[in-house]
Amino acid sequence: MKMSSTLHDTCRQHNALLLDVTDVALKIATSSLTGEPLLSELRDISSKAIHVDIWPARRIELWQAACSLAANKEVSGHSLTNLLNEVLSSAIQQRASDIHFEPGQMAYRIRLRIDGVLQPQPPLPCSVAAQITARLKVLASLDIAEKRLPQDGQFDYTEGKDHVSFRVSTLPCRHGEKLVLRLMQKTTTPLNITALGMPGREAALFHQALTSPQGLILITGPTGSGKTVSLYSALTQLNQVHRNICTVEDPVEIPFNGLNQTQLHVKAGLTYSTLLRALLRQDPDIIMIGEIRDSETAKIAVTAAQTGHLVLSTLHTDSTIGTLTRLEQLNIPREILASSLRLIIAQRLVRKLCPHCRSKSDTPVEHPPLGISVPTIHWQAKGCRHCYGGYYGRTALFEVLSVCGVLKRLITQGSSPEELESVAKDKGMMTLLENGFDAVAQGITSREELERVLGQCND
Repeated sequence: MKMSSTLHDTCRQHNALLLDVTDVALKIATSSLTGEPLLSELRDISSKAIHVDIWPARRIELWQAACSLAANKEVSGHSLTNLLNEVLSSAIQQRASDIHFEPGQMAYRIRLRIDGVLQPQPPLPCSVAAQITARLKVLASLDIAEKRLPQDGQFDYTEGKDHVSFRVSTLPCRHGEKLVLRLMQKTTTPLNITALGMPGREAALFHQALTSPQGLILITGPTGSGKTVSLYSALTQLNQVHRNICTVEDPVEIPFNGLNQTQLHVKAGLTYSTLLRALLRQDPDIIMIGEIRDSETAKIAVTAAQTGHLVLSTLHTDSTIGTLTRLEQLNIPREILASSLRLIIAQRLVRKLCPHCRSKSDTPVEHPPLGISVPTIHWQAKGCRHCYGGYYGRTALFEVLSVCGVLKRLITQGSSPEELESVAKDKGMMTLLENGFDAVAQGITSREELERVLGQCND
């Protein structure tokens, strides 16, 4: 405790912030690249590694003011509102997708998920945890007396020209209630396939599949890989007055004019399978299913794709070929897969190197044998006031498998995943890893980021 207090005091004297302390490292924020006196003092206090984030001076001032407010044992209602406003405003300004409020034994931790990675903010005293939790519960119309069960709610927030809806989730934990706020930013940016950043060949295959009168188009990847944006970009192209487009989602994440959007309500019996059966009696031309989670939903989706409907959905798999294996596990026969599937897209989001501080690396990197073309030029970014740790924003990597011709025959014959992938690559399919290394060679992202998202590149 004394060590932590000393670290905080040292950072404060140098107009910096202590963000996080782990067993092996300290993380600080400062507005200056030339912080050697601060680093020297921190090294005298602790032998741990020191990681530095460069923050704009204004952001540091806002957090210093917030921490000063929270330093009191009792924070007034007005001060608490100011403190929360600083946290919410900071999250919006930094393009965060989530805010984590985490009660601990020694401090109240706040972390922002920025470009897919959690970034610690200055910790607050434990004394403010109950007040912040109660305030957020009131804003989200939750029961402030209920602390034993999880709750979900929502509230709207306006910051200048930004209009944001926060989805609130509470969870009882060891030292209190943890809250996670999901930012649902209301933007007027149009969704379209061109804006996804797909390479020319992959984009052409996507456009071509969307012109099919029937069939199944699947977008795969882990949670947070941009599948929903890709789905709605496709629906933007398909959304025409002569088509009846119906969606089943959990929840409806993007309100969209021209679509008939239905949200699951499991407690009322509105599951994917229940809604899909009802939806098929609504004379649909195009059906969008938020996610295929079970065998029954998969069977209904495939049946709809075979009976004159274009069906779009998502699935959690690692690759395009892995999607075929997953659908087999959901008891979909191979001959039905071959006749119904049109296109499978696997995608991931990787952080982009900051354009303000990236540079070519002078140190050559040894590559293990991968059997693919590996870039010899590498880029790195040290971090600056514009970014977090050398990264700013994200871009998508795609792997697109068009299911046609010889692939349909091989799927029906029960060919192995390895054989299917080999044939697909012979026909021009680029894997996620290959597209990732192409992005590394162009200086869009780094090999380290590629390995963080895809796993070790020598697998």
